[in-house]
Amino acid sequence: MAAIKVHGNPRSPATQRVLATLYEKELEFELVPVDMKTGEHKKPHFLNCLNPFGEIPTLEDGDLKLFESRAINKYIADEYAGKGTRLAFGDNKKKAIIGVWMEVEAHQFESAASKLTWELSLKPVFGKGTPDKAVVEKNEAKLAKVLDIYESRLAQSKYLAGESFSLADLHHLPSIQYLLATEVKKLFDSRLHVKAWVADITARPAWCKVLCHACRSKH
Repeated sequence: MAAIKVHGNPRSPATQRVLATLYEKELEFELVPVDMKTGEHKKPHFLNCLNPFGEIPTLEDGDLKLFESRAINKYIADEYAGKGTRLAFGDNKKKAIIGVWMEVEAHQFESAASKLTWELSLKPVFGKGTPDKAVVEKNEAKLAKVLDIYESRLAQSKYLAGESFSLADLHHLPSIQYLLATEVKKLFDSRLHVKAWVADITARPAWCKVLCHACRSKH
């Protein structure tokens, strides 16, 4: 049995973020499905033993339990630095650059992208009604401004933090994947360097494995 367990849902963006990291690091793990439709993540056992905020995913590595996907990924990248893809690397200056773009993803990109993902992709699936056009328009404008900055950055380097793929890029994958199936795809396609970057990171073998997990969970 794998020492690493991930309690989550393979269609959840936050869970997908962690799965992508584990696959990049070529680590064995067990995915423990959490049934969100029945509110399993809000039940006493989950709240008391896995995540007091009732959110997914939670990672178990031996006797260590962690929640919050970005914190989990930083732990995996540091703890298993010698395995698979180096997702956090270099001297302090290089690590600082990765850290800056990780913060940009969390506070600038994801702020708009997560709202668009909910309105255009997840809201209809969960039977929560139709997309709110005002919310979509507002967050498309916000995302466009972020992607303008990305376009400038990616004209200077292949990836956000330099010439090597890192957590700064990986953390974008779930939201980008959802948005590529919506009208928001035009915001990525209309920026030459952003379009090339998106094509590169979404084609990574580790991410393709995450998508296979998500597809299997539908059946």
